[in-house]
Amino acid sequence: MRPYFEKMTDFGHPLSEGQIKSSEKNVQSVKEVEALVKAEVEKVKKAGFPEEKINARGEMTVWQRLRYLVDPGTWCPLHTIYNPMNNTEGTTNVFDGLAKISGKWAVVIGFDNKVMAGAWLPGQSENILRATDLAKRLNIPLVWLVHCSGVKLTEQEKFYAGRRGGGTTFFRHAELNILGIPILAGIYGTNPAGGGYQGISPTVIFAHKNCNIAVGGGGILSGMSPKGHFDVEGAEMLIKAARQFKEKPPGSVEIHYDATGFFRYVYEEEAGVLDGLKEFMKDMPAYHPKFFRVAEPKAPNFPADDLYRLIPFNQKQMYNFDEVLSRLVDGSEHMEFRPDKGPEIYTGLVKIDGYLVGCIGNRQGYLGEDYPEYAPYAGIGGKLYRQGLIKMNEFVTLCGRDRVPIIWFQDTSGIDVGNIAEKAELLGLGQSLIYSIQQTDIPMMLVVLRKGTAAAHYVMGGPTANRHNAFTLGIPTTEIYVMHGETAAAASFSRRLVKEKDAGKPLEPVIESMNKMVQEYYDYSRPVYCAKYGLVDEVSAMPDIRKYMVAFAGSAYQNPQSICPQHQMMLPRIIRG
Repeated sequence: MRPYFEKMTDFGHPLSEGQIKSSEKNVQSVKEVEALVKAEVEKVKKAGFPEEKINARGEMTVWQRLRYLVDPGTWCPLHTIYNPMNNTEGTTNVFDGLAKISGKWAVVIGFDNKVMAGAWLPGQSENILRATDLAKRLNIPLVWLVHCSGVKLTEQEKFYAGRRGGGTTFFRHAELNILGIPILAGIYGTNPAGGGYQGISPTVIFAHKNCNIAVGGGGILSGMSPKGHFDVEGAEMLIKAARQFKEKPPGSVEIHYDATGFFRYVYEEEAGVLDGLKEFMKDMPAYHPKFFRVAEPKAPNFPADDLYRLIPFNQKQMYNFDEVLSRLVDGSEHMEFRPDKGPEIYTGLVKIDGYLVGCIGNRQGYLGEDYPEYAPYAGIGGKLYRQGLIKMNEFVTLCGRDRVPIIWFQDTSGIDVGNIAEKAELLGLGQSLIYSIQQTDIPMMLVVLRKGTAAAHYVMGGPTANRHNAFTLGIPTTEIYVMHGETAAAASFSRRLVKEKDAGKPLEPVIESMNKMVQEYYDYSRPVYCAKYGLVDEVSAMPDIRKYMVAFAGSAYQNPQSICPQHQMMLPRIIRG
């Protein structure tokens, strides 16, 4: 079967001089959004104390630790500007992403010790849950850089309790260990109470000599009052106790290395902790890449910068999806599945860094008067019709059978609607696609190229409708909403317009409300908004899309839970006929 994959069908074409000259406005628009995203990222990175002040304490910042730990060029950040509760600190206080450490892929997550010494903040527990979900879905190690001063007590009600609160780390770490997924934790600084959750529950703990973890910190121990209130006498006692526990907080290395043995290793230098993590990562469960690669890795035949011109910023402008894909996959080669069916959908096999990956994406443009075959109207690309939904069901099912991970590319305006579409069973076929995705048990990644709209956003690999979405990547042209703002305004105010017209009242106030709604839909669907509120897991610059695809493919094939031998795969045989 390897010869099937070593050379696939070439596709894609170089940009013409006309395309290059006519698309400068598009390039400018896209790069303006990239600049906005970059500014938000820098704002988050600069939150809290400056690097110099942290270094003066003898500590590295979380960013310095990450740079030292991960293999150069492999860091793919996720959730960098995620802040769904609008914290005044501007961050959830943890940073995570995919990266290689000692040549092995891992999910890496660390507390920002520049902000309140890494305290729990609103939104952090959801961020952590997303990172631990990623380790579970990709079956790769989870690596912590723990430096957490505990809970921001003035806002504890926003993240302490509940099904998705701060304590979920306990059950998720237990779950990962049961599944055989190692959790490595480097421990720095003072980690009382909630800070100790990540400190005590991993598989192996690497400690800096000055760190501690404890059920309760010095502040808790010194704050107990038998009177049930505080007075001057109690305040004096509190001062005395606080001084004592500041000098020697509970749960030090002397306790958890010498006595309990919770700390497996202790290091004199901060970098030593990171060296310990690197050393352990060398021996993490992983197949050699040659076990699953179907060909040697190759760059695409066309430059990634072409994407600035190929993907229109104007949501109503058409483009060629195949040309976009040819800038992202190895050698600009593919094996298309059922090209004669469902012209609104691309399905096919490609190679990413030498690994076999299934790709599904929306094609754009006019589909002809005879399609969809069940309707008297012409089809338009981006919308889902009967044939396309059936084709995706088939392809996803076969990818699950052959154990091939999938990357989805969304630019969809929704599923065809109306009684004709209902008679064509589109409602059931959409749900069938969700079922097909869910039963595969293979990792999936989603790239929202432009529109992620209505139920089509769910059924095309969206994180809402399945448990196999590893992460969702946004780009500068991404928009996510239940429907286009103009459509939503028409649906919301059409009856009101009729009522006002029949009553002889002026229509301008209603029109003003409609335009306000259109603007809000636009504002609340932009890439920065989507990343801040978790509709996407990160917003990537155009040239970095492939970098995330490489990280996804490498992670998915590093230690898969099940294998289909290449010579027993059905998809390439079905494609070739």
